[in-house]
Amino acid sequence: MSVPQIRAVRLSPREQLGEKELVVLGPSLGTSTVMWDAAARLLGEDYDVLGWDLPGHGVSPAAEPDTAFSLGELADAVVALVDSIVPSENGQAASFHYAGDSVGGATGAELALRHPERLLSLAMICSSPRFNGAEGYAERAELVARQGTAIRLQASAEIWFAPGFLSKHPAESSRLLHALRDADRFGYGAVCRAIAAYDVRDRFAEIAAPFLAIAGEFDTVCPFAEAQWMAERAQNGRAVEVPGVAHLAPAENPAAVASLLREHFARAAAGAAAGRSAGEAAQ
Repeated sequence: MSVPQIRAVRLSPREQLGEKELVVLGPSLGTSTVMWDAAARLLGEDYDVLGWDLPGHGVSPAAEPDTAFSLGELADAVVALVDSIVPSENGQAASFHYAGDSVGGATGAELALRHPERLLSLAMICSSPRFNGAEGYAERAELVARQGTAIRLQASAEIWFAPGFLSKHPAESSRLLHALRDADRFGYGAVCRAIAAYDVRDRFAEIAAPFLAIAGEFDTVCPFAEAQWMAERAQNGRAVEVPGVAHLAPAENPAAVASLLREHFARAAAGAAAGRSAGEAAQ
C-alpha cells in the first residue's frame, strides 16, 4: 500500500480559513471538485468549504501503475490534507463537517471510524457501506489501465445522470464527463481497487457523528434502501431521497443537496451546543 496523493480546492470565497465552520466535500469516482461547484457556492457564505480530488483526478497528481491504497488510507490522507491547510487552534486540530458522493461518501464512513474526534457531522450521498458488484471494480481497473478512462464515458453517463439531464443541462454534464476523460487511468484504477476492498457493514453501528444519508430517486448504484440501511444503523442517523436525480445528486440538484446539508450541519451544531450546556450544568 502507498499513501494516496491528493490535493484540495478552496470552494468558498474567503481567502482565510477559520472564520466559519469547516466543510470538507468528497467526489465520486471519475469526477472532480467541479461536481460540487454549485452546491459549494450555496454553502460558501456560511461555511469555509474545501473540496478534494481523488488520486489522478482533477488537481491531484497522477498515480504510478502499481499504486494501491485502501479507502481507510484515503481517509487518513484527507485528514492530513486538512491539517496541512487549516491551522490548529490552541494546539487543537480543526474539526469539520464532511459530505461526500459515492466513493467520497465511503471515504467519509472511514473517516468516522478512524478519526471520529475530527468530525462535526457526516453526510454520505449516493453512497453505501459496501458497493454492489464490488468484485467488478477490480476488473474495471485492469480495463481502464489498458485502454484509458474514455472507455467509461457512455456507461458513466448512463449511471450518473437521471433521465433527461444530459439534454437539459449540456454544460454541466459536459464538464463532468470531461473530468472523467481527463482522469489518470492509474489513479482511476487504484480507486476502483480500493472500492472493491471496501466493506464497513459490520462496523457501521460505531458511527456516532450526526449522520445523513442522501439518495437519488434514479440512482441504480446506491438506491434509497442503502441510505435507509445506513441511517438505521448509525447512532444518530436519518435518510432522505432526492427526487429527479441519479448518482451525482450534488451536481444534478445542487440547491436541494445544499439545503439538506445546511439543515444537517445546523442540527449537528445545535446538538453539540446542547451537549456542552448539559455538561457545564452537571459540573
